Amino acid sequence: MNTLFAEHAYLPDGWRRNVLLEWSDDGTLQRVTPDIEHAPHGVARASGPVIPGMPNLHSHAFQRAMAGLTEYRAAFANGATDSFWSWRDLMYRFAARITPDDLGAIARWLYVEMLKAGYTSVCEFHYVHHAPDGQRYGNPAELAARVVQAASETGIGMTMLPVLYQYSGFGAQAPRDDQRRFINTPEGLLRIVDALRRAHPERGDMRYGVAPHSLRAVSQTSLRALLEGLDASSADAPVHIHIAEQTAEVDACVQTEGARPVQWLLDNFDVNARWCLVHATHVDANETAALAKSGAVAGLCLTTEANLGDGIFPARDYLEANGAFGVGSDSHIGVDWRSELRLLEYGQRLARRERNVLAAPHRPIVADRLFSAALQGGARATGRAVGTLEPGARADWIVLDANHPNLAEQTPDTWLSSVVFCEHGGSPIRDVYTGGERVVEDGRHRDEARLYADYRAALARLLADS
Repeated sequence: MNTLFAEHAYLPDGWRRNVLLEWSDDGTLQRVTPDIEHAPHGVARASGPVIPGMPNLHSHAFQRAMAGLTEYRAAFANGATDSFWSWRDLMYRFAARITPDDLGAIARWLYVEMLKAGYTSVCEFHYVHHAPDGQRYGNPAELAARVVQAASETGIGMTMLPVLYQYSGFGAQAPRDDQRRFINTPEGLLRIVDALRRAHPERGDMRYGVAPHSLRAVSQTSLRALLEGLDASSADAPVHIHIAEQTAEVDACVQTEGARPVQWLLDNFDVNARWCLVHATHVDANETAALAKSGAVAGLCLTTEANLGDGIFPARDYLEANGAFGVGSDSHIGVDWRSELRLLEYGQRLARRERNVLAAPHRPIVADRLFSAALQGGARATGRAVGTLEPGARADWIVLDANHPNLAEQTPDTWLSSVVFCEHGGSPIRDVYTGGERVVEDGRHRDEARLYADYRAALARLLADS
């Protein structure tokens, strides 16, 4: 049995003192014992307060390499606006140049950044499947496997979600030429999942599911076929989907399908706790209540949604309806769960001109409520036993720096508020453990220098070709 003693640890019932964590060699917590009188002799001591690692429920790994490259307005004539759709055109051009080696190098560095930020799990919404000319690789899972291997090498837990993308818009519109690397069929997508399972079997740090890209990119028939094929091998596997990120998307869905996207999905499929609806930004009051009741997770990616000008999710109404949510870094314009939670609350403050909007009578401290909820919802979205310090869960946690200027001289009841809402002095995260292994020590990943050099080399090639 492996052990660690923490003077303070954040357990399901809140902060507890003198906690002994014990886990097996496969990285599963076996016992979590608070209030012990003395640390057992010879047991390692955490260098600061311990909190569960945060799941990142939405990631497109390759987009890390284009962060900062689209922050300009390309057209002003004829009333043109810069929006998600113009950003998407730039993203497609970038995706066209990615090689398997590039993708592996980018994903490894991104996952180092995630781990340093305290993300200990990631749901990878992976849709670049084919060669630049659209031809299939000999191994249909070639690119997805590079991402899975990147997670294994860096130590982050993964839920791999190969994406089904068939059409360019509602009404089964033919795909665009610049979407050729993405296009697949339900059968082809399931072959990718099967190939991944054979090469990298599911275990404590690895899970597979699927991701129909969006209602505009799949049909009702193909979505049903995909789910039936998935259920034949894993009836509880996660299902993630982009759903209502843009008002134009909502309008097109109403025009072609006769209903708003979230309502249409809830009406036509058994949406339950295995589902994660990413960017459920534009939902009306009925959809908000119905989504909360379904048990599905709302996947919120606040830094990306702000960067793309998507809109503001009705978080207060959704939380009052007991809806589940988690956070993700999506396009990786930023990689920091603290920023996601901060922006979630700040967006509500700006819209309502109030403070502490997302507090609740039973959780008056906003940061504590959002942190706990994001852990629970994020864990549900991964389909893995993560996001908590209790027996049976993965041994994933963050060690905070108690001497950080934002935490020094404070008491546990304000620690999370300072972690989430204070931006002074750099990150307060000191060490990070995944599966009981310390992968970040004193703010540095165990293999940081080499993986950064690989990332720089891939980035140099990509930008030289742009």
